[in-house]
Amino acid sequence: MTTNKCILLILAFTYFNLAGAADDKISRNQYIDTWKEEAINQMAKYGIPASITLAQGILESGDGNSRLAKQGNNHFGIKCHTWTGKTIHKDDDKKNECFRKYSSARQSFQDHSEFLSKRGRYSFLFDLKPSDYKGWAKGLKTAGYATNPKYSSLLIALIEKNNLQQYDNMILASNNSSNTKNDFSIANLSKPKASKHSIYIHNNNIKYIKVKSGDTFYKISKEFGMHLGQIYKYNDLSDNDFIKEGDIIYLQPKRKKAKVESHKVKENETLQDISQLYGIKLKSIYKKNKLELGTILQQGQILKLR
Repeated sequence: MTTNKCILLILAFTYFNLAGAADDKISRNQYIDTWKEEAINQMAKYGIPASITLAQGILESGDGNSRLAKQGNNHFGIKCHTWTGKTIHKDDDKKNECFRKYSSARQSFQDHSEFLSKRGRYSFLFDLKPSDYKGWAKGLKTAGYATNPKYSSLLIALIEKNNLQQYDNMILASNNSSNTKNDFSIANLSKPKASKHSIYIHNNNIKYIKVKSGDTFYKISKEFGMHLGQIYKYNDLSDNDFIKEGDIIYLQPKRKKAKVESHKVKENETLQDISQLYGIKLKSIYKKNKLELGTILQQGQILKLR
């Protein structure tokens, strides 16, 4: 084979490979068409505007074309944090940062909703009307979802340029309609539901509830007519913490001492776990045991509780 023929074959091979790569790229319209129904479903379940979910997906995943989206099914750039599932790494604010890896893109949409609804720092967003996409966009930036100073304006521009608010309006209209055949429903998102939790009395004489699936700090505070700050304070939590099914949430301040004298630390147990278990203030455990802030407990260690 002559040199010229080899060159022509190489050029042809390169051309077709590049053309194939271009064909694999998802357009913005394709991305919206693919995921609009899922965004609407998430709005129905959690009250997060579908326009916000779509705009964040577009921005964070590059219309589904980023490496995180293609190899990790991660459409929202959510980092590992307390994640125990599979992971994928890439450079972001720091080199080789850990990101969540999902079995499907749909799981990414579900986790995005849970991430926002269960972390205290985003609770104030659920005070906004579901139609207030501008408020949500600004609130996400305020809460620190992204470091880009233009994050909120980028989301708003994406929503308005692509008319993503139409999907918010679809579900809001269905909620106000008498058409019972429509599956979408976000009724009572702006007002608390009747109490769905049983109130228990801890043996340290403190009222508490057990977290159920779908609970958020915001929903609990509304149900019991409390401020979010009270929930955080009574449970030694911050607006960066999250809750999971089965957790104890106290509705009153914990005590300075427990009913028992001491506790033997179990494997992977934290001071927060012990504080919630016995209904004793976290700072009291630190003080009684002369511990420094951030102390990591050792299995078998004995802690004074009185």
